[in-house]
Amino acid sequence: MTSKPKSIKIVTLLLLATFLITSGFKCGAPPAGLTLGKPKPVTLEYWKVFDESSNIGDLITLYQKEHPHIVINYKNFTYEEYEDQLLNALAEDRGPDIFSINTTWMKKYQPKIAPMPATVNISYEVTKGTLKKETYTEVRTQKTITLRDLKTKFPEVVYDNQVIANQIYGLPLSIDTLALYYNRDLLNNAGISAPPKTWDEFREQIIKLTKQDSKGNIIQSGAALGTADNITRSPDIISLLMLQNGAPMTDSNGFASFNQMPPGTERTVKPASEALNFYNSFASPATQVYTWNNKMPNSLESFMNGKTAFFFGYAYQILTIKARAPKLNFEITTAPQVGTPYNFANYWAETVSKKSKNQNEAWDFINFITTNIDVNKVYLQKSHKPTALRDLITSQIDDLELSPFANQILTAKSWYKGKNATATDQILMDMISNNLEGALPTDQIVNLAVQKINQTY
Repeated sequence: MTSKPKSIKIVTLLLLATFLITSGFKCGAPPAGLTLGKPKPVTLEYWKVFDESSNIGDLITLYQKEHPHIVINYKNFTYEEYEDQLLNALAEDRGPDIFSINTTWMKKYQPKIAPMPATVNISYEVTKGTLKKETYTEVRTQKTITLRDLKTKFPEVVYDNQVIANQIYGLPLSIDTLALYYNRDLLNNAGISAPPKTWDEFREQIIKLTKQDSKGNIIQSGAALGTADNITRSPDIISLLMLQNGAPMTDSNGFASFNQMPPGTERTVKPASEALNFYNSFASPATQVYTWNNKMPNSLESFMNGKTAFFFGYAYQILTIKARAPKLNFEITTAPQVGTPYNFANYWAETVSKKSKNQNEAWDFINFITTNIDVNKVYLQKSHKPTALRDLITSQIDDLELSPFANQILTAKSWYKGKNATATDQILMDMISNNLEGALPTDQIVNLAVQKINQTY
């Protein structure tokens, strides 16, 4: 009675063994598409400016949950040291895999950047087995963001800045735009109930807000506007005015052309010259809107000290103002407009070094932190910066401080400043100063600026 079950078991085992042998099964062979063992460790070096480790650390942690074999070492630099350190490191083949560049630097750094591939091959750690669990490596081919996706997910300025010859060279975590800060107390005291929406309203309010002593010295400025050296980001402000006034900033070849008359126009004054004269009028004692001069302190300092009602600045300056002027009663609104809304964008994009040995992983990480809404939201909440994603604009509309920047992102523009953006900014500042001095006709000053900028291309 007891021998029968044993014989049945023996027969069953023999049949199973025969099946395994005839089916080609080999003991220890991994399943198809898998390699036995964990993925090989990968280390990425990530360099950036203006972002503390705490802002980026959460993004790295989220990525490593999916890719524990990838280590990302983050290093934050000051603006003053960043570009020299970056250029030297890239030249000596010790540079980072991922680095940030200002959008105006894109074509300058293009030869050093690996454009985003259409797909990336990324290793994943998987566990297989019923009786015995084993760890394997699975390499998956994943699509990156396409050109169509780029237009859908980001505002147009990103496509304009980051796409060269139909290839994507960078993606932003955030986009900052030039907005109007104002001192609520000074506006209240002047009987102004709301900040200006147009430049005509801006001029009217400047007249009410500017105060001079008996000697003609400005003791309260309506706005920091009209000069170059003592106004933070004056090249961006004059760029905004030229864009709003219809100046063609660059031609089809990318060269500066804002000294030209727009095609098909019947205007008698060139838009850039008109914009420059308008800007300088706020620093001319001969005008009604005289409110600023070269003897004034730095524009941001004057605003923080409560001596200036309007200040043109970016979202990143919110923290500076709060830290250094905690009692200042200020708010932010959108930049004044002429007609069709135009705003000025100034932002940084994440890119991958052409010399990186881990370009697949680097681009996968950039896609993860910039295009994944939930992940990018973590960064924005931690850093308190304006969004770069269309889908997150509505989430910032009700934010008292970020709302103006969210409202401006879809109408934001920028322009290529050549391979030396710093030199171009200085040329624009010289253009402002020369026109204020009146040494040459405005058109000649603008023409000279364009010629100098194009020499840097």
